[in-house]
Amino acid sequence: MKKITLYSTMTAIVCALSLIGCTDKFDELNTNPDAVTKAPPSMLATQVILNITKFSGRDGMAYFEDQALVKYVGMGSQKVPNQYNQINRGWFGLTSFPTIDKMLEMANGNPQVDSYKALAKFARATTFWGGISNLGDIPYTEANLGAIGNFKPKYDTQETVLIGILNELKEAETLFAKGINFDGDPTPFAGNAVKWRRATNAFALKILMSASKKESVASVDIKKRFQDIVNAGYILDPATGYLGLVYNTVQLHPIYGNRNLYYNSAMVSSLVVDALKNLNDNRLFYFADPSPEKIASGSKEGEMGAYVGCDVAMDYAEFASNTLKKKYSSINGRYYDNGQCEPRVILSYAEQQLILAEARVRGWITNGTAKDYYESAVKSVLAFYMATPSATAHGKAITQSYIDSYFTGSAAFAATTDEQYKQIWMQRYLIGFMQPQSAFFEYRRCKYPDFPINPTTNLNPGIGGGIPMRYNYPDAEYSYNLQNMKDALDRQWAGVDDVNNVMWLLK
Repeated sequence: MKKITLYSTMTAIVCALSLIGCTDKFDELNTNPDAVTKAPPSMLATQVILNITKFSGRDGMAYFEDQALVKYVGMGSQKVPNQYNQINRGWFGLTSFPTIDKMLEMANGNPQVDSYKALAKFARATTFWGGISNLGDIPYTEANLGAIGNFKPKYDTQETVLIGILNELKEAETLFAKGINFDGDPTPFAGNAVKWRRATNAFALKILMSASKKESVASVDIKKRFQDIVNAGYILDPATGYLGLVYNTVQLHPIYGNRNLYYNSAMVSSLVVDALKNLNDNRLFYFADPSPEKIASGSKEGEMGAYVGCDVAMDYAEFASNTLKKKYSSINGRYYDNGQCEPRVILSYAEQQLILAEARVRGWITNGTAKDYYESAVKSVLAFYMATPSATAHGKAITQSYIDSYFTGSAAFAATTDEQYKQIWMQRYLIGFMQPQSAFFEYRRCKYPDFPINPTTNLNPGIGGGIPMRYNYPDAEYSYNLQNMKDALDRQWAGVDDVNNVMWLLK
């Protein structure tokens, strides 16, 4: 018995010593060789790009709320505050920055590192632009410093942030120029560094035009920056394509499958319908379905007279009643039925060409003619819809022959400067239908097209009513960064956080 006990004890000791001797390889032995222990920069790049391209709203109604704010649609089943100019608080969008930082950390030593650095600067610039164009002064120089304990960043002026954005885009362009194609890009660019370089410059042109009211501010030097980009020639061309996302079985259109919820509710506005009729523009048949009331009275679906837009500013009770009577044209049913309809476009050749047309009219550039820029833009966007199945266009498909004969009547480039501006701005507005767009800011910059305002139905809670000029600062700033926010409000608007405050960019 004692012999057995001694043997057992010695065995236990040997086993214990064996385990102690192997502890230096414990992690190796307990690591799954098939598991990912370090995220490659490509995985993080995908998320960074989706953060600036993917629709971030919660559902189809959120998508329509965005469209209602800028008067593309009206909602007849429920009163949508955005339609009547009541907006929520804004946001800074800086929560994506830790992902950007991690991507750069993982890219260190990677052959594609310059392209990832460029992507990081591009993503930062788009985020900060969203902040100053929608809110006013925001944190910039002290943004994203929570890791070192700065949870209360000071606010920088819009002028400071604008210069910083433009400089970061220039740095991004330089990095893309020496970078190589990179992995992890879910857009049609597929990581092509040259295409990203062109898009970066196109985005800089867009921001510079958006800041047109500040062309005399020497620190920004808008005209010189604009001219330098155009003269260098690395901007979007038809072969580059667009920056955006192709809808697929994973990324479906936000209102796909929602026909039962919204088809009899989401009506196309008279602002859109009447503009397309005035231009004799077949996009009308791609955007809308005919008014059931008009069809019942004998109109044909291929006739523009069968399409009736809604007055998005009318009394809601009357609007809802007319919707039930099927007086208006609803959003084309293809959006609900085809989750893979036309792509989501963040930045396009067509929009860039319209920006160049406006720059030419303004005298910022001498390259080309405003007419040529305008026509190349419209041809591009019409060709974009020509790729949509013609079966959903009510017998009025956009064809190449239609595009070639488009520029007649109201669509022909105007002779006077004032009318040229209006044509350019209207075409930029139409590009944004059922797309992410800049119409909210562009309206505030140009005051065109004329958004309908009805004082008796307007829900704008701010001082003076009308179309809001900005979003209020986020609730979180009142709770966690009050003093810095108050300093910014004092500097801009005598301490008042009101949606009708006119920001520096728009003065």
